[in-house]
Amino acid sequence: ASTLSIAAGKVAQEKGVPMISPSSTNPKVTQNRDMVFRVCFIDPFQGFVVAKFATENLKAKKVAVLFDQKQSYSVGLRDEFKKHFKALGGEIVADEAYNSGELDFSAQLSTNKSKKPDAVFVPGYYTEAGNIAQQARKAGLNVPLLGGDGWDSEQLASIGGDAIEGCYYSNHYAPDQAGDAVKTFIAKYGDRYKREDGTKPIPDGLAALGYDATYVLFEAMKRAKSLGGKDLAAAIAATRDFKGVTGTITIDKNRDAKKSAVVVKMRGGKPTYVATIEPPSDEAK
Repeated sequence: ASTLSIAAGKVAQEKGVPMISPSSTNPKVTQNRDMVFRVCFIDPFQGFVVAKFATENLKAKKVAVLFDQKQSYSVGLRDEFKKHFKALGGEIVADEAYNSGELDFSAQLSTNKSKKPDAVFVPGYYTEAGNIAQQARKAGLNVPLLGGDGWDSEQLASIGGDAIEGCYYSNHYAPDQAGDAVKTFIAKYGDRYKREDGTKPIPDGLAALGYDATYVLFEAMKRAKSLGGKDLAAAIAATRDFKGVTGTITIDKNRDAKKSAVVVKMRGGKPTYVATIEPPSDEAK
């Protein structure tokens, strides 16, 4: 979670120890911290991705928002989505909040439904997203739900059931869109974490990002003048065109990863590839 990475990054910076976050997307994680990096995209871009997809692919003109006000990740993604969706000509018709761990979303969903949105953006984690999907359908709110990479878990389908079918979220990669390198990673991951019943799990975006973060560090260690904090940080910062599982990674001047994102749709209980969205020029710098 970005909230934890922001706190951990403060300590890493104070101690002069380089830190690479695999998946914390809130911009504050790396701000004013030359020891802190990430291999994932950031919320300004992810907000743009979902807003562009909603506008261009779903033709949505009105969107309601339901976000977790206790999570930096959710608040940041909500803010960026609203900004970009409005800039693309869309209207935010409701902006409702909940707190992590809540189980009853009926009041917020009632408000959302009354505004007759074309879609509902839920920038939280899969635990709440699955429950929100179930309750939305029971309330008669049958428009697509949209989310971010916090939805990415095998448990999303278990929690959301049929209610999550046809919903979309932005993510770091899509296993069914895989090239040879990704297929190899998926196969090795499945062999390593094979279940007792013999089935092989498909790695989610967090697993793929963890793998990429590790190898970005390994490659930087090879190039660094020494393994001291400043030298290692300089080598990480010099990462260019690293071929990762989640795409080609270049660390930019803000110590963030410059890369594309994908949008997936839940079909048959699994995320399936729908679209790739590249950073706009102002986000790519």
